[in-house]
Amino acid sequence: MTQDSLVVAGKNYSSRLLVGTGKYKDEAEAIASIEASGAEIVTVAVRRIDLQNDKDSSILDYISPDIYTILPNTAGAYSTKDAVRMAKLGREILGGKNLLKLEVLDDPKTLLPKMDSTIEAAEILVRDGFEVMVYCTADYESCMKLEDIGCVSIMPLAAPIGSGQGIAEPQKIQKIIDSVSVPVIIDAGIGQASDATIAMELGCDGVLINTAIAKAKKPFEMAEAMKLSLIHISEPTRPRLISYAVFCLK
Repeated sequence: MTQDSLVVAGKNYSSRLLVGTGKYKDEAEAIASIEASGAEIVTVAVRRIDLQNDKDSSILDYISPDIYTILPNTAGAYSTKDAVRMAKLGREILGGKNLLKLEVLDDPKTLLPKMDSTIEAAEILVRDGFEVMVYCTADYESCMKLEDIGCVSIMPLAAPIGSGQGIAEPQKIQKIIDSVSVPVIIDAGIGQASDATIAMELGCDGVLINTAIAKAKKPFEMAEAMKLSLIHISEPTRPRLISYAVFCLK
């Protein structure tokens, strides 16, 4: 079995799965599931870190930067100003590291990207030296604009956050993959291992998954299934691994 690398901002990662830290029932379940996923990039909402006044209870105490690439995100920002403020706070908390997941949301119900503010914030942050991985709609023109600005990864949503609907408009995702030169990582909407496999078959460079794992009946097993579904291997071996990934969920 062979596996190539995901390259983000010049760094190689053996796993194409990125995971979040929210929505788990407790820290123990989160740790076990993240470890089972094999993910090397773990995203953490800056607002969650900021609210931890007691150092002993910080989320970074159990998701170590020595083991994982911590990807701070600006979830909860609804304006350019808020996103830029969160980004700078995240960089300060993580000792000056510039990798960032930018999110500027339209409203708290749909959690869809607010694209005019997203583009504006991306321009500001790239100028300030951030390596921006950007959550966005699957809109071709917007994605091309974000690449031109200098974002290091385009992260279009497959479907609304937490919906588990899978890739709603694969033709739009395909057009983005065929057009941009930076990694395309599906962010939001993945519900099961087969959805992640479809993303890989389209040619995506990776997927970011949180809800589908954290809210599964068996998060640990779901994390393992997602890991297997994203292994980039030769075609003769792929169907057997996909079948095992599905089996893990039964």
